[in-house]
Amino acid sequence: MMSCPCDCVGGDTGLPGRKHLKDVKYMFGIVGVPIIEIAIAAQVAGIKYVGMRNEQAACYAASAVGYLTGRPAVCLVVSGPGLTNALSGMANSNMNCWPLIVLGGSCDTNQETMGAFQEFPQVETCRLYSKLSVRPSRLENIPSVIEKAVRTSMYGRPGACYIDIPGDFVNKMTARSAVSFAECCLPRPISLADSAEIQKAIAELKSAQNPLIIVGKGAAFSRAESSVRRLVDECGLPFLPTPMGKGVVPDNHPFCVAAARSSALQNADVILLLGARLNWILHFGLPPRFQPDVKIIQVDICAEELGNNVKPVASLLGDVNAVTQQLLERVRKLSWKYPANTDWWDSLKKKISANEKNSKKLASGESVPMNYYTVFRYVKEALPNDCIIVSEGANTMDIGRTVLQNLHPRHRLDAGTFGTMGVGLGFAIAAAMVVKDEAPGKRVVCVEGDSAFGFSGMEVETICRYNLPIVIIVVNNNGIYNGFDEDSWAKMMQAGDPASVAPPVSLKPNARYEQVMTAFGGKGYFVNTPEELQKALNSSFSDKNAPSLINVMIDPQSDRKEQEFPWLTRSNL
Repeated sequence: MMSCPCDCVGGDTGLPGRKHLKDVKYMFGIVGVPIIEIAIAAQVAGIKYVGMRNEQAACYAASAVGYLTGRPAVCLVVSGPGLTNALSGMANSNMNCWPLIVLGGSCDTNQETMGAFQEFPQVETCRLYSKLSVRPSRLENIPSVIEKAVRTSMYGRPGACYIDIPGDFVNKMTARSAVSFAECCLPRPISLADSAEIQKAIAELKSAQNPLIIVGKGAAFSRAESSVRRLVDECGLPFLPTPMGKGVVPDNHPFCVAAARSSALQNADVILLLGARLNWILHFGLPPRFQPDVKIIQVDICAEELGNNVKPVASLLGDVNAVTQQLLERVRKLSWKYPANTDWWDSLKKKISANEKNSKKLASGESVPMNYYTVFRYVKEALPNDCIIVSEGANTMDIGRTVLQNLHPRHRLDAGTFGTMGVGLGFAIAAAMVVKDEAPGKRVVCVEGDSAFGFSGMEVETICRYNLPIVIIVVNNNGIYNGFDEDSWAKMMQAGDPASVAPPVSLKPNARYEQVMTAFGGKGYFVNTPEELQKALNSSFSDKNAPSLINVMIDPQSDRKEQEFPWLTRSNL
């Protein structure tokens, strides 16, 4: 029942090995009444089932597979609270535009409205969190409903779809001849932009004094890396990746201006948006972050997104990869390239040099306890170039994004559009399952703040149970944003009830998170010094047969470098 009836071709995973997924291949969840048999049937059908410790993390994992592979995975949950636990994952998937199928058990049809066990209006609730929320009207319709959900999750702007399975359907029997088997769903439609809008876009780029390309995760999902890189190279344009747009064009590309992000955004006069939205991540495209009269060329798969917050001078509705190829064809006909010796390039290069100098100065310190930049310096030196980086936390994620490089597309997963904390271990598990199948030997590195790790720390047991190639690095400052050392904590505890005197941002000092990993058979390291960090990193990456967790103690008052613009750190004010 659970295998997708389609035989259509999925997208390029961006990983070596098998290039296409024909069926829904992964299922994450927690079993219980009434869906135990569904998980067993899924395994019989060839779907890999990963039993998680919390439905929320399971849903995060399933959604990340959708982003990494282009095909949805399934999150399998029990009725009532099992489904409501998964709602955060569904919302996160919808906000990030990632395909996902959530399959929830529900009460028997003949017990509805009677106060059945875990009875809840699941279909109605999930309509707020998904593109499609449906309960099959009869057993025979399940295959066609699943085909509809798989197709809907991928077509247009991708997102979550929910299928409700009544408990009495699970073991009910019917004649095969009565089942409505659906034909294979067609490949995801690829739409092109209007040719007049293409000409208008190129004309605006040609007339720009300070042009900029912003590469979003929509370009990564579209598998547009080849065409985007050619556009950057052939046009000679500076580009700025959004957090999960990193790697579509390698971060070490000479035209990457991520190290001068604020200056690039504030001074650009024409911006080409490739699968990026003018939401909070890009400060809505408005002053003071952008020029008041900035011209936006917007490429997006969703018509409703065009014109949000800033009216574009050219609206390119279509698949990012296909539209980028259209832009390339037009550029080649005109033989146009942005000059390399402009004032714009000169100012960007000077800003990049100054910012990199400041960051290197912060990273060069050897004092104990360490700061964020020192930790990331050693992590950067140890990381394999092709590893998938998962990151979450406040300063941990923000600083890590600027320091840790991505050279390949879809190799960074973080809090994303919804700003969701707690996604880290679920995302890491999903990435590890994919790389085990597609690129054996590739590592997944999950860089977490200590607060972020606490959301789903018990998924360490899942990691060890499936022996997944994950290295977890907890950057531990004893708090949310900032914490306290043991002496300061002890003095506060003497002052009264912790609930009354402990600041809301504080966590217990020097928590031994690495012992969670060793409790389940993985390797754990407690790190205080740069030398201990280097040894732990070398040991973790040399041993590919065991998951590991490195608990790195840093200065509780360590912070990111001072920001030029105060609105960048409003959360810390």
